Amino acid sequence: MTLDEAKAALQRGRHLVLVLPPDVEQATVVWELVSAPAVIVCGDHGSAAEWAAAAPAGVRVHAVTGLSRATRILKEGAVPLLAGAVQDLAALLTRSALKLGALSTVVVAWPEALVSGEHAAALDALLAEAHEARRIVLSWNPAALGDFLERHARRALIVGATPVDGSGGSLGPVGPARYAVVPQFRRHAAGRAVLEALDAQRPFIWDGGLLDATSVTPPPDAVLCTRLPSREQFTVLARLGEPVLLVTAAQLPYLRSVAGPLVAVPLPSPADRARDRIEALGAEIERLVADGAVDAELALLSPLFERFDPAEVAAALFAISRQPTAVSQPAVSPTATWTRVFVNVGKKDRIAAKDLVGALIREVGLEKNHMGRIDVRDTFTLVEVAPAVAEKVVRGLTGVTIRGRRAQARLDRQV
Repeated sequence: MTLDEAKAALQRGRHLVLVLPPDVEQATVVWELVSAPAVIVCGDHGSAAEWAAAAPAGVRVHAVTGLSRATRILKEGAVPLLAGAVQDLAALLTRSALKLGALSTVVVAWPEALVSGEHAAALDALLAEAHEARRIVLSWNPAALGDFLERHARRALIVGATPVDGSGGSLGPVGPARYAVVPQFRRHAAGRAVLEALDAQRPFIWDGGLLDATSVTPPPDAVLCTRLPSREQFTVLARLGEPVLLVTAAQLPYLRSVAGPLVAVPLPSPADRARDRIEALGAEIERLVADGAVDAELALLSPLFERFDPAEVAAALFAISRQPTAVSQPAVSPTATWTRVFVNVGKKDRIAAKDLVGALIREVGLEKNHMGRIDVRDTFTLVEVAPAVAEKVVRGLTGVTIRGRRAQARLDRQV
């Protein structure tokens, strides 16, 4: 069925069920079908924020992350589209801030877990209040929603390939895969950690979009999926190699229906990284001692060795090396010369300085004393950083998604 046919069915009052993997980035067709005023019913706060971030230019979506602010915005009539978790929308309804009877469209985003969870009754109550609104139900397994669809989207038109075989039974997994459970905002950083763990030299990284396995040469030694593929997309990816998928905990039931057996990829924890640093430091100390490259230092420290145990002296030196004193590497001063980095996101992308600070800390691993002024303009942002880390910032920010926009960074050439 074409998009125009789906639109026509919706305009005639027919409800729709769109068969899609539970990933907001895979549901771009919704923006072509939804008409304001509308509500997107989500499973949690994180999903609501993803819908707001993924909205195309010119479409304003407010994610309900605080009831007081959402109440004020709704009373002002400032937002035509609202995305929120079931419990938050129910609370707004109780406050008489949300008028479901006036809605044109209700989008129910992947209710497979909702219909059997603790908020099932609240979801039923919400949809009963919005009985005049057209329904767009996003589902990865419509067969599991039989009773729900009968109550709230009766005789809905199903658009997309349902995961059933010719006899009506559920399709089994396509093939094996590995996975890591990571929150959405850490997906790019986790992707780099996975590639390091796999020691991949020729990785194929799929971030959504069209796939053609025959055009990928030479054959990759790792297949990393930073977006959640459909069953058909997973089939193509599996031809390249065993896929590694980065998913949220809520996406795991869908992944189990598409791939199997599943093996978790262990990602390094902060404790693991700390142990690695300690081991590297120990190896460096061992090398220096073995090479006899510390004679001058031994001469300098010999008076202390006469008064204290050498192990205590070594421990004290190690403690001093970790303190921000005049002995250690000086921090960047406020008056230092900065290098400016150009980033292709700005106010029109709903970007604020705090978004860039968060990306620099989480995705790049930058310390705050290496950051200067962040100048957010209409279509781009200029970020001042310490010269020593400028190239690291350019590499680390490029490809990171900030409020739904893929960032590209480069050194600013403006004098």
